[in-house]
Amino acid sequence: MRSKNLFALLLVLALLVSACAAPAAPGGAPVAESGGEAAAPAAGAGEFHIAWPYEVAPKGHWNTFVANSIFGGSPYQALMEPPLFYYMWADESWMPIAGESWEWADDVTLRVKLPEGAVWSDGSAYTSQDVVDTFSIYHLLNTAAWKDHLAEVKAVDDTTVDFILREPSTVAPRRLLRDSVIHASSVYGEWAQKVNDLIAAGKTIDDQEWKDLLAQFNEFRPEDMVVLGPYKIDPASITKSQMIINKVPTSFMADMVKFDRLVNYNGETPVVTPLVLSGDVDYATHGFPPATEKEYINLGYRIIRAPNYNGPALYLNHAVAPFDKKEVRQALAYAIDRNENGVISLGDSGRAAVYMAGFSDNLVPNWVTEEAVGNLNKYDFDRAKAEEILTGLGWTRDTDNVWMDETGKRMEFELTAPAEFADWSAAAENLAQQLTDFGIKTAFRGITFTQHDLDVQNGDFQMAIRAWGAGNPYPQYAFDFDLRTPYNQALSGVGDPSKKGMSFPLVQQTEVMGEVDLGQMVASSTLGADIDAQKAIVSELALAYNELLPQIPLWERYGNNPAPAIRVTGWPEDGDPVFQNGTYNDPFVIVLMLEGKLQPVGN
Repeated sequence: MRSKNLFALLLVLALLVSACAAPAAPGGAPVAESGGEAAAPAAGAGEFHIAWPYEVAPKGHWNTFVANSIFGGSPYQALMEPPLFYYMWADESWMPIAGESWEWADDVTLRVKLPEGAVWSDGSAYTSQDVVDTFSIYHLLNTAAWKDHLAEVKAVDDTTVDFILREPSTVAPRRLLRDSVIHASSVYGEWAQKVNDLIAAGKTIDDQEWKDLLAQFNEFRPEDMVVLGPYKIDPASITKSQMIINKVPTSFMADMVKFDRLVNYNGETPVVTPLVLSGDVDYATHGFPPATEKEYINLGYRIIRAPNYNGPALYLNHAVAPFDKKEVRQALAYAIDRNENGVISLGDSGRAAVYMAGFSDNLVPNWVTEEAVGNLNKYDFDRAKAEEILTGLGWTRDTDNVWMDETGKRMEFELTAPAEFADWSAAAENLAQQLTDFGIKTAFRGITFTQHDLDVQNGDFQMAIRAWGAGNPYPQYAFDFDLRTPYNQALSGVGDPSKKGMSFPLVQQTEVMGEVDLGQMVASSTLGADIDAQKAIVSELALAYNELLPQIPLWERYGNNPAPAIRVTGWPEDGDPVFQNGTYNDPFVIVLMLEGKLQPVGN
């Protein structure tokens, strides 16, 4: 025991030294701290220490509609700029947040009632105008809510909003109530009016005036974040290492939460790991490697292992030969041991994809017909089968066992992944070795996580590790992510048409269904009120994805979230229904905070 404890102590010290080194700017110069010295976190009750990466100014900013905003897109954004509701996965109910209740006024009108008397942190009243203006901005951004569903959003009165759909849809509540974060009109109202003026003039997303306004809005930088929720970031506290998020006493949600403030530590897995080991972090959602998880367990930390309904995939640039051939992609799927890749990357929390349907194995029985499930190719690890496919294409092996295509070109590629994502980096290293062993000579290169996302969006890659699937009860979300946005925008018509991404054409030829328009199928998969008809479309999408493999799912990620009982108590027992909400989408940690179940130790 003494030697094990000594090893753990040395590991903590080594990681702390590494994490505390001054980060390097381009060119290798140290980066100065931004925002001055961090406010020292107070000891004792009333604090919840969390961890999530963010960018400091000038790159980081307060326009949470667009990329690189401070805390935009994090699970904790809901504590500041909330959606109208959360979806509770276990019983299919809706938890009110910025909304109070909702109903179908008719087949195409979803009516939302807002709480009365609520105010934003700048003192302005929270009304239906905030919701209407928020959705005007989403219209400018051409989000899926507008592309697939909305005809109009209008205020009935100060606390009632009507969302009017072009046609009935079962997924519209998810798009409108959960996925659309509400923003303050005091900040964004003038931009909403500019959108409305364009619409009144008959302009659409295809017009230059629309594109110009979108470009201008992407550069808009508010001075601060105006929040509706119970917490607000203290801008003066922000450094490259941490920030303070204080309770907002005027928020109508202030009495729901039990912590006076949150302390967020900045960084990806390598930086956060020593902070968890030293007890400075009470809860973290990073993908920790198996060896690190073992150290947490040795320290007596609780590990929360909830499904996330998605995971990493091998992304292939279809503009790079031979990845444009489905047979090559199928051969690669056979050649990869996905179980080995998942276990090496994340231990018990990396579970190999089974159905290869494009969305979570947990949801396949709910949405895919029994007949279709039986026809899904599971691509069990079989390198002989992979070799058979490639030789059938006229491929041969060079003298050093590297594959050459039918033209004699050697198969040598680069595989990239976010360097700071420990689980994805481990997956990439293992995958590069597996592919090299098979004869696809693959070199792994880690790229900083913010740049890597942009590189893949821009099509600047050959092979890459990015996410597949989506933490959502509707498969359309997963297919939308897999096929349309954010990594296939140029060919999908969703988002920024300059983003080449993986360059996968959505009109494809399949063996069973003939020619299919995958984009149209995704859009149609939730239209109408007939769930059985939607399941039929989802089943066809699953079969098409399974055959075409736009990307190759590796494994499905389950959380391995450390939750030491140092400052925080109230975590439910394993198996509690709240954990079906997962880590990131309708995240259980936010549910438990807003329900007042997570509390300071000693309360």
